[in-house]
Amino acid sequence: MLHNTARIRLAAAAAVAVLGALAACSTAEPAPGWDTGWMAAPQLPSIGFEPNWAQDGFDNHTVRQVVRVTDGGTAARITLSNQYGTAPLRVDNVTIGRIAEGAEVEPNSLRQLTFDGDAATAIPAGATLTSDVVDLDLDAMDSAAVTLYLPERTGPATFHSQAYATTYRAAGDHAADPSAGSFTESTHSWYYLTDVQVSGDAVDEGGTVVTMGDSITDGYGSGYDANTRYPDWLAQRLADAGTPRPVLNAGIGGNLILNDSSWFGEAAVRRFERDVLTKPDVTSVIVFGGLNDIGFSEIDLPTYKPNPQVSVAQLIAGHRELIAAAHRAGIRVTGATLLPMKGAEYYNDVSAAKIREFNQWMRTSGEYDAVVDFHAAVADPVDPEALNPVFDSGDHKHPNAAGYRAMADKIDLATL
Repeated sequence: MLHNTARIRLAAAAAVAVLGALAACSTAEPAPGWDTGWMAAPQLPSIGFEPNWAQDGFDNHTVRQVVRVTDGGTAARITLSNQYGTAPLRVDNVTIGRIAEGAEVEPNSLRQLTFDGDAATAIPAGATLTSDVVDLDLDAMDSAAVTLYLPERTGPATFHSQAYATTYRAAGDHAADPSAGSFTESTHSWYYLTDVQVSGDAVDEGGTVVTMGDSITDGYGSGYDANTRYPDWLAQRLADAGTPRPVLNAGIGGNLILNDSSWFGEAAVRRFERDVLTKPDVTSVIVFGGLNDIGFSEIDLPTYKPNPQVSVAQLIAGHRELIAAAHRAGIRVTGATLLPMKGAEYYNDVSAAKIREFNQWMRTSGEYDAVVDFHAAVADPVDPEALNPVFDSGDHKHPNAAGYRAMADKIDLATL
């Protein structure tokens, strides 16, 4: 057997060889026609509903994150966000490649990413940074791994809490290591990574669709590593129909239309520009939100804050702000009815009446360019106040994967 020192020397030599090959794959000039193939909306560090690394941050760790792009290309770049950091974020080594299985990356696809030509960079607190371009073939619906080496203590990390995808961590620098062996820890959140952009594929037409919403857009109840959120199903429907387009998920679990939350992100009316309007080539957005604005005030739990009483008129006013912002940007905007939730912790006579009133406005006002009736797609045909049992993830509020597919199937693709 090799002595530990010899093993370390061999591993170091291999890593240097891989890094040399990776650097040779980079390209200085971006290809024309960028699309965002994948995105996640950044959030303040918080403890979340299951263990994550956001509040503790990282120190001499490598973080490998798996994302699925809904548009392909021959070149790629990423954006990292230190929006909620309190100090500069040092990143010493970043790679991207096609995922093989679990935390394993296809070795011949692994590329080193640089920032203004350097492998190491520091992102100021409150800032974002986009990488240089690398040549990388990605097809629509491919899963890619973005791996960051974070050499020093980061402090609390800007992240996306509810990824419903596995993120892996290793001690030390393993960004250029395609194997999975060193990645012995995992969570279900994304860290610092907000965008994977692709270029060089002229197949998609019609521009990018962004889905804006809360946990039902984020994918709660859809399962881990399954890509069965409603935006995932929508992207697949568009591809199957011969009209492939990037579909981006700008959902944040627990998000509110009108109020900021330390757990659940900035209000939709405040993050709309960042998460929708600044993405390249966006032509259509689906707005689906308000259940939390209505429901938080009906239950007194520490996580469901702020929870002021929100009237239907106030909620409609928030939606009108989003409609106006989209129209100023020349973006077509589709509204969605709120789902039934009888039996959920939010449900009572007050919240049920508000949902009915809001959905009536959504269906009849004509203020949105189009409307998708998600309520009708998943309601119990016997009791429309409740989710159809075949679509219920178990909490009577969030659909399961089949429910999310029914929602995506309800969208008239021509209205997008």
